[in-house]
Amino acid sequence: MSSLSFPQKALRGASVLWFTVAAVGQMVFIGFILAFYGVRTATGNFAGWNDKPLIDGYIQGDNLGNVVFAAHVLLASVVTLCGLMQLVPALRRKWPRLHRWSGRTFMVIALFMALSGVWLAVVRGTYLSVISAVAILINAVLILVFVALAWRHAIKRRFEQHRRWAMRTFMAVSGVWFLRVGIMGWIVINRGPVGMTDKMSGPTDIVLTFGSYLIPLAVLELYEAAQRSDSNGLKSLTATVLALAAAFTAIGVFGAIAFLWGPYL
Repeated sequence: MSSLSFPQKALRGASVLWFTVAAVGQMVFIGFILAFYGVRTATGNFAGWNDKPLIDGYIQGDNLGNVVFAAHVLLASVVTLCGLMQLVPALRRKWPRLHRWSGRTFMVIALFMALSGVWLAVVRGTYLSVISAVAILINAVLILVFVALAWRHAIKRRFEQHRRWAMRTFMAVSGVWFLRVGIMGWIVINRGPVGMTDKMSGPTDIVLTFGSYLIPLAVLELYEAAQRSDSNGLKSLTATVLALAAAFTAIGVFGAIAFLWGPYL
């Protein structure tokens, strides 16, 4: 018979539920990247990157910018997959070597994603508004700091500290995915883009743009605190928050598939 209390079971169940929903959504995201950007890149249809509106990926004559954009977008699929692999306990136990190398790959690409994202925003001007550009810069700084600390603790063999900073890195790197899921979740629930503009400068846009990584990081800290705490009340509260997060994530993933990714495949 399990010695876990009901709040402990609820916390574990809610965390597994959220991860399962997020993993499905991120795998769909990987599929979209490969099917949309991957196919167009492989066939030389670089101008086809712009078939998806809002931001121009391909700019004629900007060879360096086009290469950086392609690498940034396509490597997003790799870093997402490697990040998910780090969160599967069975993989860590059964194939520790795969865990280590996928983790190293994840952190190296995360560094590139952060730096290339800054370059695209600051040098190339690939952003919708100044607000979104600032959010990109802050997200990049967090990724750089988190990767450095996760790597340092791994080298020092302080594995618990490494795990915590690696989890923070995963949340920050997933900001792009969280943003898309958050936008579509809000639109589906409200039956329209309430508080949003085409340049992502509306009040909802601002909350979602910064919240795409700050909110997941806050939920992660709440989860970590609940795990360490003996308070059943905190565990129950956190389980409720994670269950609501899983529901919102599921709605957002559905919206992204139906309206953001699916129509362009």
